[in-house]
Amino acid sequence: MSKPVRVGICGLGTVGSGTFNVLTRNAESIAARAQGAVEISMVGARRDNPDCELGSTRLSRDIFDVVRDPEVDIVVELIGGTTVAKDLMTEALQNGKHVVTANKALIAEFGNELFALAEQNNVVIRYEAAVAGGIPIIKALREGLAGNRIEWLAGIINGTGNFILSEMREKGRDFADVLAEAQALGYAEADPTFDVEGIDAAHKLVILASLAFGMPLQFSSVFAEGITKLTPQDVEYAEELGYRIKHLGVAKQNGEGVELRVHPTLIPEARLLANVNGVKNAVLVEGDAVGPTLYYGAGAGAEPTASAVVADIVDLARELSAGQQCRVPALGYVTSELKDLPIVPMARVTTAWYLRMEAEDKPGVLSEIASIFSEQGISIEALIQKAPAEGETRVPLIMLTNKAIQGNVDTAVAAIESLESISGEVTRIRVEALDG
Repeated sequence: MSKPVRVGICGLGTVGSGTFNVLTRNAESIAARAQGAVEISMVGARRDNPDCELGSTRLSRDIFDVVRDPEVDIVVELIGGTTVAKDLMTEALQNGKHVVTANKALIAEFGNELFALAEQNNVVIRYEAAVAGGIPIIKALREGLAGNRIEWLAGIINGTGNFILSEMREKGRDFADVLAEAQALGYAEADPTFDVEGIDAAHKLVILASLAFGMPLQFSSVFAEGITKLTPQDVEYAEELGYRIKHLGVAKQNGEGVELRVHPTLIPEARLLANVNGVKNAVLVEGDAVGPTLYYGAGAGAEPTASAVVADIVDLARELSAGQQCRVPALGYVTSELKDLPIVPMARVTTAWYLRMEAEDKPGVLSEIASIFSEQGISIEALIQKAPAEGETRVPLIMLTNKAIQGNVDTAVAAIESLESISGEVTRIRVEALDG
């Protein structure tokens, strides 16, 4: 019988405690799937967690003791951040230890150098839990869809933002009110910037794009727009037009290069992705051979995320137990084979658009707007014009355009905002049909 594979866990927060509990509770089934015992050799944590009873497991308050322990085969990095965590992972790799992590920021921003370091030391990094919690989207892209040319993918990959938009739609609440509840429920941090401004989703999107297209991680190239300016009125008008607003991450090859963008998006209400609500995540992937495939489930939480962490541990343990040397690289390619694909500027991206503006309720306004659109080659698909409120002389105009290049839309909107008949800024939200 092969010797046990020994795991060292760094960090005993929500995911760390969940990982410890799952490994302990499911030890028998994990051993069967890993073709050998998986033991927690050591835990490094600066503080205890009442949700996790360590028993006789060795504990160090210095997390670097874990990566320096010769008995540890797999280091599980669950401390988060990109400073200490990067040092920790670097030392682990240099010490010849495999690493499992849930740290999307670390992978998105420093993955290129860390993956190269892992290859140099003949070890691997696994990071299934870094994107979409318990959904096995990394394995699907890296292995399950390996025979496909991935055309595009689109995902709801931040549960906090999805919870906020779901509440706004279902209950007509405004953004600030729902955000406060999300913080009270623990879905949003005290500083929610990463979630509501799209930074968290951008970290995840760049990882998915790298896997899908075989390209280096390029976090600095992702366009990210948040949901803080969305109003209940826009959510309501979208519904009236047959759409729902979701905070979407989109990665697409379009002939000029790769689009990497995170932004609020109108999705037709009949699409499965439009019906993903609450804190759930979902990723839609279009492959040339398989067509569209949808991956749905819990995007966060102690044990859903631990499920993905443990799955990576089991994969590595199976390889170690079998003495396997042929491992799937982190991005499905060795780093030297990654393709240097250009990133498409947002001004060149083509989508349909939802536009809302406040206009004078008088003849000729629509013809002025239509003339501006015509000059930029933009056609209007649908229009809603509301009656003015009592005593008001301005009315909301809501338009859906057909697909148009963003640079042309930018020019048209600037011209519309300069009209005397238009008050304030034009609200713009992209529209995606998600049909290929």
